[in-house]
Amino acid sequence: MMRAKIKTLIEEVMRETFQSPDIEFSVVPGENAAHGDYASNIAFVCERGVAKQMNSHVSEVEGIRGLRTPRQFAEKLKGFLDAKAVNFIDRIEIVGPGFLNFWLKDKTLLDGLEKVLEHPDTFGTSDVLHGKTVMVEYTDPNPFKQFHIGHLMSNAIGESIARLYEAGGAKVLRVNWQGDIGMHIAMAVWGMGKGQSYLGPAYAAGATAYRTDPEAKEEIEAINRKIYDRSDPEISELYQEGRQGSLDYFEKIYARLGTKFIHYFFESEMGPKGMEIVRQHPEVFESSDNAVVFKGEPYGLHTRVFINSQGLPTYEAKELGLNQEKFKLYHPDLSLIVTGNEITEYFKVLLKAMELVMPGVAERTRHIPHGMLRLSSGKMSSRTGDVITAEWLIQEVQNRLPKDTDESVALASIKYSILKQNVRSDIIFDFDKSAAFQGDSGPYLQYTHARLKSILRKAKVGEIKPPDVQIDAREHCLAATILRLSEVIEDALKDCTPNTLANYLFSLAQLANEFYHSHPVMQESDEQKKIFRLVLITAVASTLKKGLHLLGIDAPEEM
Repeated sequence: MMRAKIKTLIEEVMRETFQSPDIEFSVVPGENAAHGDYASNIAFVCERGVAKQMNSHVSEVEGIRGLRTPRQFAEKLKGFLDAKAVNFIDRIEIVGPGFLNFWLKDKTLLDGLEKVLEHPDTFGTSDVLHGKTVMVEYTDPNPFKQFHIGHLMSNAIGESIARLYEAGGAKVLRVNWQGDIGMHIAMAVWGMGKGQSYLGPAYAAGATAYRTDPEAKEEIEAINRKIYDRSDPEISELYQEGRQGSLDYFEKIYARLGTKFIHYFFESEMGPKGMEIVRQHPEVFESSDNAVVFKGEPYGLHTRVFINSQGLPTYEAKELGLNQEKFKLYHPDLSLIVTGNEITEYFKVLLKAMELVMPGVAERTRHIPHGMLRLSSGKMSSRTGDVITAEWLIQEVQNRLPKDTDESVALASIKYSILKQNVRSDIIFDFDKSAAFQGDSGPYLQYTHARLKSILRKAKVGEIKPPDVQIDAREHCLAATILRLSEVIEDALKDCTPNTLANYLFSLAQLANEFYHSHPVMQESDEQKKIFRLVLITAVASTLKKGLHLLGIDAPEEM
């Protein structure tokens, strides 16, 4: 990665020439081609002779004494960098009050492009996480409920994060946590007993009755106990019918979305394990009004019930069992849990309780909250039956696309709309913008890839290598942007932010389209120049395909 190479170069000069300790500074892509390929703020870190991240006073460090402004420091540093960067840097310039801008050599770009062509499948990936096992839990739909757009959002984010970790060299375990027991299930089984369909309507009917009908409430609470102890054959039969039917329905959706889980954890299995953990730690969990609770006030958190007054485990206790079982079965180095941000405060309590009763698990568990996906009609509620299902949304987008368009384009519209924004933000889904073939959309990226592949088919491109040609400014910018893929993946992986990758792909697609319009390929008379432009198009297509895959989006060859 060129960014890392430039940063290492600066660090070497700071140590060897200025005898300075390690300093935190940035190397970032240039804002535009006129500002170079990369820029660094190292001079500002050392502003007025004091490196803000250093423990010692820089004025005491030989070589920096007397440098009173970022510009002065940049000028002195540039001289040393020029002498050491001859192999891969074309030039270094000081801009404004002291930014250092770096331009890569054409030879550096040509060598990088050659590697892209030689290894298109592994380009952008790394082995920084080789030997590490990362578990990602996401989607988490509950049986007896429909797969709604909230599950779709969790799936898109979780699947992309899983793929980013795979690109970093980790072994990734995709898992799913599903609530197949509890009051919500009892409500659904009660509704099934009244003739309602198990997938959604039964739960909506039971939830309404539980709130409004005291007699129904007693019946539902009795059903809940019977499901736990399996004491009523008729209830057990209704329960099994709805549970298995729900799981079969979910499996079909996972296949459409391109997700394959290796393990499904269920509340019915984790409840007893969670109860045991709670009972084993009376110093952490205490009795309160016939229930067992975790008091969060000493830690600045709220109190939550782990065993209810009926002696049954709550969702919190089941989560303890779940997280213990994850590490018992798979021993991950890191466990990520992707959920909506409405339960962020709940997770703070849960993680604190985990820290006290299983610290080894807690320190390797990380909650990744995401915002809500909404339509302009507002928030949905499975309790009232006002649910926007994932299938409905996919079909609605499909209806807005040209006839006979593959479903992968509709899925790209939805997934990209989710992933191009910060995952922690709420999203109001815009049908027109999401399904457009122009602008910042999934179909636009897919269409750009297909268009580039069409050019390559017409040119009948076989195995080619970058020729030694003069590169103009637009070609230079496009090549440098292609070679940033590994850096973008690293940044997206570090912060679990797929939008970092999505935004990069959109910028790359824009540059590629501008390049295609300004630099006709097939009409180029200079054969070497023509080959180089075909190299660029091949590399962009490979980069888009790789990036779209990491977002969980297909890259069609034709559209």
